[in-house]
Amino acid sequence: MGKVYIVGAGPGKKELLTLKAYELIKKADVILYDELIGDVVELLNQSKAKLLNVGKRSGKHRMSQEEINNLLVKFSKEYDVVVRLKGGDPFVFGRGGEEAEYLLKNGVDFEVVPGVTSAIAVPAVAGIPVTHRRYDPAFVVITGRESRRRLNWEALAKLNATIVVLMGVGKMREICSRLIENGKDPETPAALIEKGFTKEQRVFRGKLKNIAEISEKENVQPPAVLVIGEVAELSLVRG
Repeated sequence: MGKVYIVGAGPGKKELLTLKAYELIKKADVILYDELIGDVVELLNQSKAKLLNVGKRSGKHRMSQEEINNLLVKFSKEYDVVVRLKGGDPFVFGRGGEEAEYLLKNGVDFEVVPGVTSAIAVPAVAGIPVTHRRYDPAFVVITGRESRRRLNWEALAKLNATIVVLMGVGKMREICSRLIENGKDPETPAALIEKGFTKEQRVFRGKLKNIAEISEKENVQPPAVLVIGEVAELSLVRG
């Protein structure tokens, strides 16, 4: 049997791909890649590998997660190097943990190759540090696609931490409302970064009470990262 590598493609900029990820792309026999890998897709054309786009976007799935899992096991029996290339970091809301579980269950040799998560990198490119000594002493990353309603909104609203929301465009009004209803100050600064690391990148700033309205007015489209906290007022970029 071959080996499966669950690889993080980073925030969509090929210069931010790890060296190990780049080397695996070059030597892979087959690559199953996600939709949101940005210009890293250009590197795939330099690979000798068989390429399969298995990307999932909201409401548009080329393959189910079960089908992807089964393909990983199947290809591990047919190829030496199987790369599962995922946007950001595979273990940060990327279902990499589910794939690793399935491979382990089926006796497939695998390795996880971390990537730079957009939860940190996208705010950074907009000049927003998710941690800063003058501001909140912690940061929390949540997903806008909570599947089982397990998030404790009251605890989150009261936590002295910057909140970073991934995949939250479609649920932004609900997310902001829940935080305010549970005690988060409506005047808390907020920033929304749309399509970070692309030529279409846009940054919008507001407050928790109106950032959803701004998003709707400006017709913000996924992928976008929402930052809620005092650091969202910062813009540490030149020019």
